[in-house]
Amino acid sequence: MGARSIVRSRQQEAGIALLISIFVLLLISVVAIALVVSSGTESALAGNYRSATGVYYAALSGLEEARGRLLSKNSDAFTTTNSSGFLPPTGTALNMGNTYYLTNAVGGEAVTPWDSSSAYADNQFGVEFGPSGFFSPTNPSPTAVSVWNRNPLLALNLPGPLYKWVRINAVSERSAGIDADADNLADSTTPLYYDGANFSNNPLAGPQVLELTSFAILPNGSQKIVQYLVAPVPVQLPPLLASLTLSGSTANPAAYHAPASNASYAVKGDDVDCSFGAVPTGAKYPAVGVFTNTDKNTVINGIPSSPPSVRNSYTGLNAAPDVENLNLTSPSFPVGLQKPSQIDALAQTIAQHADVTIPASGSITYPLSTFTGSALTPLGMSSTNPLTVVVNGNLDISNWSNDGFGLLLVLGKFTYDPDTTWDGIIMVVGQGQVDGSHMQNKQINGAMFVAKTRDPSGNLLPDPNLGGASVQFSDSMQGFGIRYSNCWIQKSQPTGSYKILSFHEISQ
Repeated sequence: MGARSIVRSRQQEAGIALLISIFVLLLISVVAIALVVSSGTESALAGNYRSATGVYYAALSGLEEARGRLLSKNSDAFTTTNSSGFLPPTGTALNMGNTYYLTNAVGGEAVTPWDSSSAYADNQFGVEFGPSGFFSPTNPSPTAVSVWNRNPLLALNLPGPLYKWVRINAVSERSAGIDADADNLADSTTPLYYDGANFSNNPLAGPQVLELTSFAILPNGSQKIVQYLVAPVPVQLPPLLASLTLSGSTANPAAYHAPASNASYAVKGDDVDCSFGAVPTGAKYPAVGVFTNTDKNTVINGIPSSPPSVRNSYTGLNAAPDVENLNLTSPSFPVGLQKPSQIDALAQTIAQHADVTIPASGSITYPLSTFTGSALTPLGMSSTNPLTVVVNGNLDISNWSNDGFGLLLVLGKFTYDPDTTWDGIIMVVGQGQVDGSHMQNKQINGAMFVAKTRDPSGNLLPDPNLGGASVQFSDSMQGFGIRYSNCWIQKSQPTGSYKILSFHEISQ
């Protein structure tokens, strides 16, 4: 009996090892399949992330190229590379509905985003501007070519970013969804402007707001549209608190000589606006500002006392002749304009953001070279296109017979001719010398700042004492002088960059 029981038990246990082996193999297979699926999912996620990141930065590169090339000081600026006029002249507002494209074709392909049948059609425009009555882009639209499709980069055959186009256009309350006039409705279809802090419908508030829209697509089909709202913002200069400001110290006082035979010549701190008629605003500033009482007396002595009408023409903050020690009358006067090193640093900042540098090499050498008004003629300055112009040397505009607009920084001697009206700021820094002897009857509207910060060899004067600025006009020089205009001062601030006011991605 015992033997038969043992045999029967062994027969019942036969095949258990096989079943266990099969179960273990199944378990291993399930784990292996799970690992393969997980690995594939992670690879797909990594690939999707790579594509999403790549197409995002490709689109962003288009925005940054367009933003950089809007600045005229950029060597690849649209105003430089597109001589036929890609965008309206600086200072001219873009019309609502008009579109301008920066294109980045690869391998000879056609990039015509205004064509609804093209491979890279700009369908986003109608979504934004259709409610305002602009259902499609300008056809055809003015076009500029990407730097990646121009020499020297083109000749280097370098692979560039894969954005296809960037659209530049004006925006309104309705298109941007912004309530600029605080009426609780984003309904206006007029262009938006930026006053340095807020959006506005008023074109006098500040520069126009532009929209940049960039479209990118990768070979695998990944697409991305991103947008900036941008506006040019100025480099903030220290306040210019007098119609004419002269540097000096007790040891080295300023020197000033007014046109003694010209009763019409005046320096006025009575603020005027930017209109053609130079309408007074009612604000009062010093006619002439200096830094010490010694300078004050020196300047007053340089104004002829006869006829009395000459000294009576220096009006502004106080009784004529209005010459003020700015350290006493303006406690907020910036200390950054009272030492050679500080004024020199300010001049360097302006030079870094200049629209035009004369000579084009941007270098200054001693003894100083002299440039004439002919160097200013081709610049295209106007009341709607004020420029920041830096002259690395002396500037003589005798007989130039044109008008200037913007900020003029002369790092040598400046010879003024009253046959020129200058609307804006004139700064003569370094040698701090101004003279003039010519006829005609025009004037400077804005402010003039003259400071001696360097010796004749170009060495920076040691802090803290400034050298004495020198303004020497001949007795017979004509002209109406200098009128303070805060409006023109503000319009002439150098443009630092196109500030990004907003950024967003558009779902595809």
